Amino acid sequence: MNLIKSTGTFSFFTIISRILGYLRDILIAIFLGAGPLADAFFVAFRIPNTFRRLFSEGTFNAAFVPSYASELSNGKEKSEKFATNIFSLLILVLFFLVLVIEIFMPYFVFLIAPGFSGSEEKMNIAINLTRITFPFLFFVSLSSFFSAILNSHNRFAAAAAAPVILNFYLISVLFYGNFLGDELVYYLSYAVTLAGITQFIYLFFYVKKFYSPKFIFNFSINNKVREFFLKLLPSIFSSGVTQINILVGTIIASFQASAVSYLYYADRIYQINLAIAGIAIGTVILPQLSKYVNSNEKDKISLIQNKALELSLFLSLPATIALLLASEQIISALFGYGSFDKISVENSSKALFYFALGLPAFSLIKVFSSFYFARNNTKLPFYISLASVLLNILISIVFFKKIGFIIIPIATTISSWFNSILLFIFLKKDKYFDFNSDFFSKFFKTLISSLIMGILIYYLITLFKTNLAYDQSFKSVFLIGIVIVGLISYLLIAFLIKAFKISDINLKY
Repeated sequence: MNLIKSTGTFSFFTIISRILGYLRDILIAIFLGAGPLADAFFVAFRIPNTFRRLFSEGTFNAAFVPSYASELSNGKEKSEKFATNIFSLLILVLFFLVLVIEIFMPYFVFLIAPGFSGSEEKMNIAINLTRITFPFLFFVSLSSFFSAILNSHNRFAAAAAAPVILNFYLISVLFYGNFLGDELVYYLSYAVTLAGITQFIYLFFYVKKFYSPKFIFNFSINNKVREFFLKLLPSIFSSGVTQINILVGTIIASFQASAVSYLYYADRIYQINLAIAGIAIGTVILPQLSKYVNSNEKDKISLIQNKALELSLFLSLPATIALLLASEQIISALFGYGSFDKISVENSSKALFYFALGLPAFSLIKVFSSFYFARNNTKLPFYISLASVLLNILISIVFFKKIGFIIIPIATTISSWFNSILLFIFLKKDKYFDFNSDFFSKFFKTLISSLIMGILIYYLITLFKTNLAYDQSFKSVFLIGIVIVGLISYLLIAFLIKAFKISDINLKY
């Protein structure tokens, strides 16, 4: 496996999906802004979408890939039987979960957005929309199972491309936003579920090359299957802790008007880097790392872990600096149109600033957790993540009344750094990780490259301050230009001072 090329493949399709996602959110901002309809739709969208992230963004992989890889080594017949047992159980569990929540949806939405109870109309809209979007969870979770099969065979492209389908459907609906009026949120909700069905069918055809999906009633819950499900819940919680923290934030934010929308738009910006610097790397290294752990190849384990950490910081540090310097300009250029007014820009950019402070931590959690998952250990990351979520809730509740929604990204960042530092401490304690000889040299050079890029971006923002103002029509063009110049300068400096080497691209792991 080639870490950079595999991560690049995964990241390419992720970037395509996120670019389409930005276009989708720009259109949502234009037609819905940050008002009550937007809040109701974002709650209805965030619930199944959070589950999607929990299942699909490396979390299902964390429990499935090491177990499936072990069965593959024992022959195709055993791996097929194991996969069929898991697939059949998943269908039953997901079907009854969706059915129960559909029946008790009013209570479920109240748990997720208790602040909506002050407005009966807003609550009813959120309940109706969530009823429409929730079946998405069933199909996207089964799609994640197919993705895990493909990833186990080092096939990352099809699974990484699947989320493009959701954005395609939503953008198609949004193009008719002017004609649909307030009904737009309902059409968007139907599009979410339709996208889930399409994604399932799309991955079904790809996975057939490696596994023939079939549902059986006489499945067996043997030790291997039992062990998988015992690992799954902790891995969902630990690998998806950032998404859980954001969901907790949504619940608390529902008590402040428009706060859910502010957090949603800010969340959309930093997620693209998290997808590349954390999720992509964690997903790509897991199959190979699991293989090396099973064969006890210590040198290769150390190499792949150090390179994964090095690459994660190489991608997340410059993004952090750029987001800190240009949070308001980014929000304004991407979403500052139509119903999304200047106050919405200011509040969303504040949230983005504080989320950006935690961006390296969000990525490190994904990478460090993979080091444990490859060793079939999901319990310790689970306990650390649980402590992190409790810390997040405590900070958010204590300070929410005093400073409002902005405490939510602050609490998420603090709890994420707490999580990543604890993971690192225990990795060292358990002797699962050691720095190799050139890690610190590479890290220092990456930091220098990021700081120089930051100085250049700050200069360009100051120089084009007037062109980036909220009321300017072509502000997005100037922002894109600044981003391109910043990215090229970072890569050039990193190459010149050898923070990055061309030989790294061809290095096999």
